[in-house]
Amino acid sequence: MRTGDFAAAWAIADRDLARLCKEGPPKHEGPRHLQRIWRGEPLAGQSVLVRCYHGLGDTIQFARFLPALKGIAREVTVWCQPNLVGMIARVPGVDRVMALHDGTPEVPFDVDIEIMELPHALRAGRDLVHVRCPYLTAASAQPAARARDGACTVGLVWRVGDWDKRREVPASALRSLALPGVQLFSLQREAPASDIAGIGAVDISTSDVEILASRLQTLDLVISVDTMVAHLAAALGRETWVMLHADCDWRWPATGSRTYWYPHARLFRQHRMGDWSSVIAELTAALQARFTAPRRASLRRSTAAQRSAVPAEGLVAATEDNRA
Repeated sequence: MRTGDFAAAWAIADRDLARLCKEGPPKHEGPRHLQRIWRGEPLAGQSVLVRCYHGLGDTIQFARFLPALKGIAREVTVWCQPNLVGMIARVPGVDRVMALHDGTPEVPFDVDIEIMELPHALRAGRDLVHVRCPYLTAASAQPAARARDGACTVGLVWRVGDWDKRREVPASALRSLALPGVQLFSLQREAPASDIAGIGAVDISTSDVEILASRLQTLDLVISVDTMVAHLAAALGRETWVMLHADCDWRWPATGSRTYWYPHARLFRQHRMGDWSSVIAELTAALQARFTAPRRASLRRSTAAQRSAVPAEGLVAATEDNRA
C-alpha cells in the first residue's frame, strides 16, 4: 500500500488471511490493537459491525471507506472511540454509532470487521483510497484563530503519544516559523506554557475533538507531526503540512512531498534520522513563499467562503478558556 500498488497489497493480504484462518487464534482474543477481526466473511447484504481498535488517527484515516461499505452492506454500525462518535455519525452511510468500551457491543450484527481491515475487504483501488476531501465534517466553526492585522493563521502540533517518539519535534525548533505576517497557534494538548511562549504562539488547544475540528476550520494552515491532528485536518480538507522522521510509518510514501491519502497534505521529511533542522528550514522557506503579502491577500479571498464570520473577541475568549 505504501507504493499505491493495491492489487499486490491485497494478494499479500489474501495469503496472510488464509494462513490466519487456518492457524491463527480465534477472534476477540488478546490485546485489541493486535486482534484480527475479519476472517473473509462476505459483507454484501449483511449487518456489519465496524470495530475501531487502533488510534484516533487510524479511525479518521480509514473512515473514508465507510460509505463504500454501506454501498454493499445492509446496515453499518461503527463502534468507535467516544470522542469521535459525533464526527463518525456524520459520515454518509453510517447507520449507527456507539462509543467503544471495555465490554462487548450491545447491538446485533452478522459480520464484524476492524476499520483498518476495510480496504482489504472492499478490494479498494485508487478510486476508493483517493476519496475527495473533505470526507469528515466539523459540527460548526469555533471562533478561535483570529489573527492580528490580517496575518495568516497557522496551527502547530509537535508532540506525540507514547508510540514512536521519533515523531516528536523539539518545541524550540519551531520558533523560526514565527514569520512576519504569520500568526502561530498551538494545537498541542498539555504543552508547557513556556514551550508555547518560546514558539511565539497562542494556545487554542482542546481535548474535545469536535471543538478541535471546528477550530481547524478557522486556520489557513496546519503544521503537524505524524499524529491524529494531521489526519483530522487533512480529512477535513484543510491545508496540512506533515513533518515526518526518516523512517516514517508505512502509510506515508517513502519519497516525495505528496500522498494519495490526502490531496491537501504536503510532506516534509528528515534527511537524517533525528535531525529536524532541514525539515524546519524547508518549512520556514515554504511559509515565506506561501504567505508573502500578495499571496496572502489571494489566500484570504479564497478561504473566505470556507470560514464562518469570527467575532473580534473570539481569540481572546478561546485563549481565556484554555487558561481556565
